[in-house]
Amino acid sequence: MRGLRRPLGIAVVAVFVGLVAVACASADPASTPPPTAFGAITPVPPEGEVATTGTVRDAAGDVQLCLGPVAESYPPQCAGIPLEDWTWDGVDGAESSGDVTWGAYAVRGTYDGTSFTVTQPPILLALYDPIRPEDPTGGEPGAGDEATLAAIQDELPDRLGDAYLSSYPQDGWLWIDVVWDDGSWQDAANAEYGDDTVVVRSAMTPTGG
Repeated sequence: MRGLRRPLGIAVVAVFVGLVAVACASADPASTPPPTAFGAITPVPPEGEVATTGTVRDAAGDVQLCLGPVAESYPPQCAGIPLEDWTWDGVDGAESSGDVTWGAYAVRGTYDGTSFTVTQPPILLALYDPIRPEDPTGGEPGAGDEATLAAIQDELPDRLGDAYLSSYPQDGWLWIDVVWDDGSWQDAANAEYGDDTVVVRSAMTPTGG
C-alpha cells in the first residue's frame, strides 16, 4: 500500500495558522508587563554624603529618623528609618517624655538603602536655612486631571512601600515625596504617566562632599 500524503496546500495553511496563533499569544498585553513600571524598580543608594531634614525619635535607645508625617501626640509618633551613630551630646532643641527623646533637625550622613549614618553634627531645624530647590515644573501646569491624579495617589503606598512619604495634587501635577530617588523613579513615572503628570522628590539630596 502507498503511504497517505497530506495535500501541500493544507500543510501550508496549518503552519500559517500556527504562526498566527503564536504571534497573537506573544502580543497579549496582559502577559507583557511594562519594563519600567513605576514602583517595580529600586533606586541605587547614594555613593557619597546626603543631607535631609526630619524628626529624630529616640525610644529607649531605638533611634529613628522620621522623614514623613509625624503624629501630633505626646510624645510624637512616626515611622522612620534607623539612625546610626546618633548622639544627643551637645545637641540643642530636644524634648523628652518618659523614655522617648525627640527633636527636629537637619542631618548629614550616608544612606545605604536601609539606614542613615550620621557623619556631621546636626543642625536644629529652626536654624537651618537651605538653598531653595529649582522648580522641576518650570512653573508650567501639569496635564493630570483630578480623577487621574487621585487614582495614582491611591496606588502609591502599595507600589512604593516604606520609601513612600507623602503626596499631594497641585496644578495638574502629583507631587510625590520619597525617602530617596536617584532619578530612577522619576524616569519610570514619566514612562508610565507621561512627562507632565508626576514629580518625584527625594527627601535626601547629595551634598557633593
